[in-house]
Amino acid sequence: MFTGIVEELGLVAAIDDLGTAARLSVEVSAELLADAKAGDSYAVNGVCLTVTSWEIDGDRAVFTVDVMRESLDRSSLGALVPGDPVNVERPVRLLDRLGGHLVQGHVDGVGTIVRRVPDAHWELVDVQMPRELARYVVEKGSITVDGVSLTVTEVRDDGFGVSLIPETLARTTLGRKGLGAQVNLEVDVLAKYTERLLASRGQGTS
Repeated sequence: MFTGIVEELGLVAAIDDLGTAARLSVEVSAELLADAKAGDSYAVNGVCLTVTSWEIDGDRAVFTVDVMRESLDRSSLGALVPGDPVNVERPVRLLDRLGGHLVQGHVDGVGTIVRRVPDAHWELVDVQMPRELARYVVEKGSITVDGVSLTVTEVRDDGFGVSLIPETLARTTLGRKGLGAQVNLEVDVLAKYTERLLASRGQGTS
């Protein structure tokens, strides 16, 4: 479980096509892997992945994860190339502050950045999304974009708008992605559970 508060911008060190999967290596600071253990989960651009190995060299480190076909099909990870920046977050601990919202790292679909409007203190960004996901998005609700917890400022039938503060622009991939760029989307899981419960009640089940 994550919070959508990106800890660091990593860099793709390598990505190997394994046919039905891919092996992704990401360079980060050594600090981010100081307490790493085999089997730990890290979120990379909002996708929860299991660390299989890592190497630390001075103040830099590289960790490796295997990305299954399901994750490649449902996210933008398959389009990464060496040198690309990626948002990295370690899982939340029970005693940590929940600065964003509860994020599973299970991508629901891929969106596209269709508009960016700079302002003196923030930037308005519009994202087009699959229509089947739009019903889970509400104004002032939470959504995860490339692993970043954001508050929805506008809702449309095929997308939504968010306002990015300078900190988000500087510390995440969202400050670097232009029009047409793809982003991983995870809607609020509470909305999906609510829909499921209401549908079950309508069918006469409990």
